Amino acid sequence: MADETKNKDFWDKFGVFLHPMGGLLTAIAVAFVGMRGSAVLERRQSIDTNARLYSELMSRREEAESSLRKDMFVSIISSFLQPGSNDIDGKVLNLELLAYNFNDSLNLKPLFLDLQRRLRKPNVPDHDDYMNRIVRVAKETTAKQLFSLLGNGKSFIRSVDFDELKAAGKAGIPLEPETITVRKTTCDVGLRVLSYDAAQQQILVRLEVKFPPEQGLPDTRASFGVSYFDFPVIDNTRLTNGLRCAVTLTNLSPSAADLTTVCFPGEFASLKDRPYYDEVIQKLREANMDASSPASGESSSSPRP
Repeated sequence: MADETKNKDFWDKFGVFLHPMGGLLTAIAVAFVGMRGSAVLERRQSIDTNARLYSELMSRREEAESSLRKDMFVSIISSFLQPGSNDIDGKVLNLELLAYNFNDSLNLKPLFLDLQRRLRKPNVPDHDDYMNRIVRVAKETTAKQLFSLLGNGKSFIRSVDFDELKAAGKAGIPLEPETITVRKTTCDVGLRVLSYDAAQQQILVRLEVKFPPEQGLPDTRASFGVSYFDFPVIDNTRLTNGLRCAVTLTNLSPSAADLTTVCFPGEFASLKDRPYYDEVIQKLREANMDASSPASGESSSSPRP
């Protein structure tokens, strides 16, 4: 009985000691949680503030760049529209500025052809130098666009022998076709070279794209001229399933030429190339099918939509 009373006094004393300690520990825990939560909120607010600031800076930068590009474009294009202007050097320089800055949003081929026509006139000083300049900027622009498209498309190169083309007559010569696959779409791309205009440095070709029967897609045929001034992002042929196909002149000599054909998704075409309604609907269907398909490794008895 004495032992029980002694133990009870011990636990009573221990409880009296722990009671204030419990309040103290609770206060410390509340303070720690409050400080921790406050630090997390401050860090989150700092991240949000930095994100808003970055977004505003990028938006203002894009607005300033767009304004600069607009002023530059208006200033340059007005020089081509001035009547009676015969400043060939200025026109060549302005065309170089347009090609290097607006090649992905503007079809510059008419300006190249107009300047080429002006340079063919008699008594034009430094004719060869000017022609070499516009051909060089055209080749550099084409190479830059091809490089950007090859990251999402496929290309192949075929050579044309002009002596063989001349001997073939109006029927032209077919080039070896190529089977390419772009985003799960496979097609056979073939070219037939019909003629060559040495004065204009332009090759007339016929493009034929055939899809496998199981894909159920219609074939595409188109005839057009190809010169150094046809840029693939702008000058391309619209295929089915949202694809584009472009033929470019990459090398030219008196006896032969190299043609580079590239096929790529339509969203990488120029800004002015808007998708058709059927392409948009097809993309939506593909996205819905991908979203509703069963996960890898899981079986499903229900049919896919």
